[in-house]
Amino acid sequence: MLLDASLSQLVLVDYQARLMPAIFEAEATALNAVRLGKFAHLMQVPVFGTEQNPSKLGENLPEIRALCQRTLAKMHFSGVEEGLGEWLRPEEPQQAPRGNARSLPKHLQKPVAAAEERGTIVIAGCEAHVCLMQTALDLLEDEFEVWVVTDACSSRTERNRDAAFDRLAGAGAELVTTEMVGFEWLRTAEHPVFREMQALIR
Repeated sequence: MLLDASLSQLVLVDYQARLMPAIFEAEATALNAVRLGKFAHLMQVPVFGTEQNPSKLGENLPEIRALCQRTLAKMHFSGVEEGLGEWLRPEEPQQAPRGNARSLPKHLQKPVAAAEERGTIVIAGCEAHVCLMQTALDLLEDEFEVWVVTDACSSRTERNRDAAFDRLAGAGAELVTTEMVGFEWLRTAEHPVFREMQALIR
């Protein structure tokens, strides 16, 4: 099973200015998060961010925040507890108007199509064993497919990060890398944005 860009959404969890200096391999982790966001923009994949207690930990790094369509400020460790799941689900179509079809304006005579379902969540963030893991586990429980981008995730210690990956894999999340996501979204070297994507990887 490969990732499909048309079914994907990207969530970037808590790359916050006051947290990142304490994070293991912070520079490489943040660089891969930026790459993911840029890949998503090239492939027209929606991007959302979260920030844990931003009044204390600050906003996400500016280069990451700029890539997010919306950023959720939260106090729960899981973004799902504070409404992230609703952002990731399409709105339900409105009920078709009742009455005689001939008496309705033409634009109301056709049924309203449902918004496209994007049930594959590509997720990365900090700390891997706290906010990232709890958000990912809640998304799995809400029946999303969850793909955790391991080289764009970290914690204050390597052991905590790796323990999170073990638990997430056991719960049914797919573990991938930044380049795996990019190339699976592309599928072919003939894709119109292949060269732009390649330039971000080099």
